[in-house]
Amino acid sequence: MAAIRGTNTKPEMLLRKGLHARGFRFRLHEKTLPGRPDLVLPKYRAVLLVNGCFWHGHDCYLFRWPATREEFWRRKIAGNVARDTANITALRAAGWRVSLIWECALKGKLRWPDEEVIDRVSLWLSSDDPVLELRGRDSAGNEGQG
Repeated sequence: MAAIRGTNTKPEMLLRKGLHARGFRFRLHEKTLPGRPDLVLPKYRAVLLVNGCFWHGHDCYLFRWPATREEFWRRKIAGNVARDTANITALRAAGWRVSLIWECALKGKLRWPDEEVIDRVSLWLSSDDPVLELRGRDSAGNEGQG
């Protein structure tokens, strides 16, 4: 597990490069905010969380329970999910808009085209919507629920 990255992941870098190219400026992994969000855009009072489907227990095809050490993994992932929920609640209570972007939206067979993800995040940043959640498409090409 020591080789697993918590920051500067490929999905995170893809978002950072795309948003920066469109003129958005942001801070990275702000330690003063709950959960150290991946990108913080103070001008828009918005944070972006880029979550890996396995580590955050997403209900998509990229997530499977490991066959070994089942009790350990259930506790570990349940703790991550509970911490994510508490962090998002704290961010919202502090007046931040929260975007949750799942790994399956950026990687794998059900991913969205990179430009479309950047378009959707850009539109959200320019709106007043409090929450945005992007996840992989379903088999018909529609956005998954949630």
